[in-house]
Amino acid sequence: MPKIQRALLSVTDKTHIVEFARKLAAFNIELISTGGTARLLCDAGVSVKNISEFTGLPEMMDGRLKALHPKVHGGILQVRNNPTHVAAAQEHGIQPIDMVVVNFYPFEKTASRPGVHFDELVENVDIGGPAMVRSAAKNFRDVAIVTSPDDYASIADEMAGSNGDLGLRTRWHLAQKAFAATAAYDSAISAMLATIALTGEQFQLAPPNGDSFPPQLRFSLQKVMDLRYGENPHQRAALYSDGSGTGVANGKKLQGKELSYNNIVDLQAAWDLAQEFEETMCVIVKHSNPCGAATGRTLREAYMRALEADPVSAFGGVIGVNRALDRETAEEIAKLFVEAVAAPGFDDGARAALTAKKNLRLVEIAPSRERFTTKRVAGGMLVQDVDTRSLSSADLKIVTRRAPSPEEMRDLLFAWKVCKHVKSNAVLYARNGQTVGVGAGQMSRVDSCKIGAMKAVLPLQGTVVASDAFYPFPDGIEEVARAGATAVIQQGGSVRDQEVIDAADRLGLAMVLTGVRAFRH
Repeated sequence: MPKIQRALLSVTDKTHIVEFARKLAAFNIELISTGGTARLLCDAGVSVKNISEFTGLPEMMDGRLKALHPKVHGGILQVRNNPTHVAAAQEHGIQPIDMVVVNFYPFEKTASRPGVHFDELVENVDIGGPAMVRSAAKNFRDVAIVTSPDDYASIADEMAGSNGDLGLRTRWHLAQKAFAATAAYDSAISAMLATIALTGEQFQLAPPNGDSFPPQLRFSLQKVMDLRYGENPHQRAALYSDGSGTGVANGKKLQGKELSYNNIVDLQAAWDLAQEFEETMCVIVKHSNPCGAATGRTLREAYMRALEADPVSAFGGVIGVNRALDRETAEEIAKLFVEAVAAPGFDDGARAALTAKKNLRLVEIAPSRERFTTKRVAGGMLVQDVDTRSLSSADLKIVTRRAPSPEEMRDLLFAWKVCKHVKSNAVLYARNGQTVGVGAGQMSRVDSCKIGAMKAVLPLQGTVVASDAFYPFPDGIEEVARAGATAVIQQGGSVRDQEVIDAADRLGLAMVLTGVRAFRH
């Protein structure tokens, strides 16, 4: 491959650009640059030719027009071994550009700022940058395209060992990354603009409860790592990130073995449930279902109560909490074999208490604000709103002769929140902010009632019961009453509602209806 003789540098993210430019200059490469990048390099003592000098035209229109010029794109796109291209370049005084170092205006960062003005958003749509990147990536055999500061060091190292050039394999790899970068950038712009509505002549964010599903949905995800295997050892798997820095996929692993596919699924389940509560909360998840969940005055108390609900199933589980993990809680967790812990933070005492548990994964997670959830199906994808529906006592309809006591009402709301996170059909027994028995994933609701009671370690007498959907027959009510429950929260809406309510009255149960179904498939 011919030696790189001329490079164009125009970057918004200026991380390590001065050091990289110096290394390029050491290979006697002529440097061309634009705007702020040129000023930074000049101030650092790097010899650089301004883009205006190269093209013969000044930057104009507030920087909108600087690199969109035939001398730039002709220099990038000309195929070096094509005589027609070479002749055209010579005729019009177009010099070849052999390397392009470009990254884009910070559209996503700008879009994430609260209250950002629409006009500022538009001005952060980069035009020249993606155009140069596409041109260079298209002509990768002759032009090296560099879009990430993470690649500067390895590129400089390769050039040092190859007389200032880069091999075809490296150029191809950089081109692949470049097209991925432009695709991600365009996807971010498309996704953001799809949420903006035009009312009269005013642009504003569309209301989240409106018709806000975009006509086209694109995802741009970066592979974080390959996983050892998927749900089972014969399946391959990898973790991808949206680059937001939030949520489970972007969690910071502070210690422990590499995360597995199933660990990540369970971390998501544990994290989602813990975040439902304002009170101090701990949940222990096994195979994506909560086997124990509880609130507490302290995090240690919440953990101990969650563990007490089902200590057998908790073995080998994943823990989620909604407070920074402290030493006292960590010392109790250290007594149990646990796969992973998800928390918004870990204090120094907690880290010290768990240091000896070298395989235990500690994952620090920043809360995310997801609008949609997705599920892959063959040939496409299902998309739905995130289930953020919450209930208060004012939302509930009391349908039995006996109304719930204040204590029962508090426990009914607790049980409903947890039951939302149990696989359907779901029935959950709870008392005093603590799960007592969980019946999960059954084809028959009455079987869920029986299994929830069967799983109970703590006494069932005086518990309340949550069901994620309506009771189709009275038999489920009879089952939970037989177990010792005193109050029920359910959706309602069955054609046999009155029979179910009559059974509750006959058995002395209080019952409230939510009017809301909470399936989790």
